[in-house]
Amino acid sequence: MFSSDKNIETIGQLVELVKHRIGLQGEYLKLEITEKTVRLITAILLFTLFSLILIAILIYVSFAIVFAMAPSMGFPAAFGIMASFYILIFVLLTIFRKSLIEKPLVRFITSLLTE
Repeated sequence: MFSSDKNIETIGQLVELVKHRIGLQGEYLKLEITEKTVRLITAILLFTLFSLILIAILIYVSFAIVFAMAPSMGFPAAFGIMASFYILIFVLLTIFRKSLIEKPLVRFITSLLTE
């Protein structure tokens, strides 16, 4: 009789431990998701900030180059050359977007989420 009471008590304790473990695993999963989300948002914000700074730098450098070329060829030609340069960069980025943008981005996000 005592042995069956002990077995029932042990099974009850085991069920409680399993419930507790499932609860802990749920909490751990929530923390993992939160950590990965925060890391992803941080990466996006840093990329955005660096992109805005880079765009501002490119604008100032472009105007400096145009003003440096203007005395020898005039402002319209200098702005045309600068615009052609940016169009060429855009076309090259469009052609090679998989190897230059998509694959590194997928690798970065994958490494960020699988760590």
